[in-house]
Amino acid sequence: MAKTTSATAVLRIELIEIEPLIWRRVRVARSESFKRLHDIFQIVLGWQDSHLHEFRAGALAIGMIDPDADEALQDENNWTLKELLDTGVKEFEYVYDFGDDWVHGIVVEPATRSGVPGASPLCLAGENTCPPEDVGGPHGYAEFLKAIADPAHEEHESYLRWIGGVWDPKGFDLNRVNRDLHGRRKRKS
Repeated sequence: MAKTTSATAVLRIELIEIEPLIWRRVRVARSESFKRLHDIFQIVLGWQDSHLHEFRAGALAIGMIDPDADEALQDENNWTLKELLDTGVKEFEYVYDFGDDWVHGIVVEPATRSGVPGASPLCLAGENTCPPEDVGGPHGYAEFLKAIADPAHEEHESYLRWIGGVWDPKGFDLNRVNRDLHGRRKRKS
């Protein structure tokens, strides 16, 4: 199998078991560590980085090393995307929040999918808002969406208070994501 020599990779990230589909397409440097990929994924997806995470490719698990853990986890600081891709991997998973168990399917797309020259990382496209933290995983999110959409639902008001008053499951702002990726967060009003 020929190795890719491009300096960047285009990754399609899909949140598994969620409807409507929540996805992002992001261009990243192949030299990024998995720690940095985690940071990038948190921003492009809209998570708040308040839970543990792990990358999985077959039997390989890469994440934050816990000296008290009993598993064979590879240190995310010591692995780069290039090292994984050079093994021939074209798909892998990113798991965030082991309580809610958000599983993201990652597909390595042809580099020509980026279509936009320039800096990496760069979010190229996406759809729909990521679920709020601690909503209870895919099942909890489905229940949350039902309650938010139905003013007569018994949990409608409490969910609105919990989320801060408004929730748009279709909301996705590509420009804001890219500002956040490059450290230019605007002050919240």
